[in-house]
Amino acid sequence: MDWLYIIIVGAIAGWLGSFLFRGSGSGLIWNILLGIIGAVVGGWIFDKLNIQTSGFAGSILTAAIGAFVVLWVYRLVGGGRRN
Repeated sequence: MDWLYIIIVGAIAGWLGSFLFRGSGSGLIWNILLGIIGAVVGGWIFDKLNIQTSGFAGSILTAAIGAFVVLWVYRLVGGGRRN
């Protein structure tokens, strides 16, 4: 059950992060991976800022912000092309 929760949160957060950054999603698998990586990054950022979230919405918020940061850093180091 935990894996299903991680996949669902990852998919939603990855899509939300890429939608906010690029204006569209990036495909189901990429969104899931981006959301999972974003959850780790977002959790680390929130921990450093002493921000607490809880529940499903808090997980999605944390992961989406992390996904946005991951995409921003990726674009910053030259990995992404600008449209």
